Amino acid sequence: MAKTLFDKIWDAHRVTTLPSGEDLIAVDRVFLHERTGSVALESLLASGRMPIDPDRVFCTMDHIVSTEEGRGRNDARTPGGDVFITATRSAAAKTGIQLIDVDSADQGIVHVISPELGIAQPGLTLVCPDSHTCSQGALGAAAWGIGSTDAEHAMATGTLRLKQPPQTRIRVDGRLADGITAKDLILHIIGTLGADGAKRCAVEFCGDAIEALDVEARLTLCNMAVEMAAFTAIIAPDDVTFAYLKGRRYAPEDDQWDRAVSIWRTLMTDKDASFDHEHVFDARLIGHTLTWGTSPGQAGRLDGTTGHSDYMNVESGTPLLGLPIGGAFIGSCTNARISDLRAAADILRGQRVADGVTAICVPGSMAVRRQAEMEGIDRIFRAAGFEWGEAGCAFCFYAGGRTFAPGTRVISSTNRNFEGRQGPGVRTHLASPAVVAASAIAGRIAAP
Repeated sequence: MAKTLFDKIWDAHRVTTLPSGEDLIAVDRVFLHERTGSVALESLLASGRMPIDPDRVFCTMDHIVSTEEGRGRNDARTPGGDVFITATRSAAAKTGIQLIDVDSADQGIVHVISPELGIAQPGLTLVCPDSHTCSQGALGAAAWGIGSTDAEHAMATGTLRLKQPPQTRIRVDGRLADGITAKDLILHIIGTLGADGAKRCAVEFCGDAIEALDVEARLTLCNMAVEMAAFTAIIAPDDVTFAYLKGRRYAPEDDQWDRAVSIWRTLMTDKDASFDHEHVFDARLIGHTLTWGTSPGQAGRLDGTTGHSDYMNVESGTPLLGLPIGGAFIGSCTNARISDLRAAADILRGQRVADGVTAICVPGSMAVRRQAEMEGIDRIFRAAGFEWGEAGCAFCFYAGGRTFAPGTRVISSTNRNFEGRQGPGVRTHLASPAVVAASAIAGRIAAP
């Protein structure tokens, strides 16, 4: 029987099928962060249980850790947030899991550092109490977000009970035009299908345009699948994937590498496999795309017009180009990798942020930050008037503490534009790093 890529991974991890119709699925990796990880770890300890294999449980500090330069080990960006940091650190020590602490050279946003370190690999199952865990499907893993209770269960048993989701294939033919990015592509897809367009399916992206993307761009694409209600997203691993993974810390080595690649090459959808839903897009028709409303599905071309939104203070038919902004943010698990910062730096070089615009860049990991500083990218950002932070989720979501003033219109490389996502009354437009950089210079929404 022909199988999809997701079928193959699911079947390889099925321990048994339960009378309820749900499957018991083996979990290869559990990733935690300080915002919900301490809850799962402390609950596990309170029940008298321990992780069945602590070497396969990882935890980072990213959600509420301070991203100010020179931060201390317990500094948080939200009042009282230090409690989450210290509680996570304590519980991690008691359970023996692999903690990537605030002062670690590897620290960063979970969905950035997991690929960086080679923790996410083709064919694995990986879960994390964070909705953007689907990012890691870019490497051919089955990765999905869970709650803290499921994280506790996965740590204690190495399994999770769930029903196999339906599946959608999204094929993107052709090539993206120069300067058009994975962020434009995924915003176009969500804008076309709607914020519920993936119908809780496991989404497989394929086609010429997907194969032409590097791994960092694929991570951006898969990251936002959850914004159209996907269970997860996945891309078949290929030579691009293998080249990215080779030599990373947790990647197989020597003979094990050759064996792993031979297995990974089998991870593809069979020719006659069927999906519950299929969609086809033409990459050549996609331009710079950004959101105008309070849902990622309210997206359109940069040279287009808005719908009506009281919250965003726009009337139907208002041109997106030229809308004045007061804030610009480059960061998050969507667009804070080195390729994102390079793209923005190319536009910022020799330019200055417009008066009245608060501009902030927070790299996705300390490894990205070091690489950017080695290339002089930090100096370009600083000279342009951007603040330069230390790794973390930062202004992607409001957790208390510093943010933009109510009513500020912000152009942002993040993944959600819900009301209040970046702070009370803050109006967020999602866009690629290049559009964010160009808009910061212009003081209004502008083309790169």
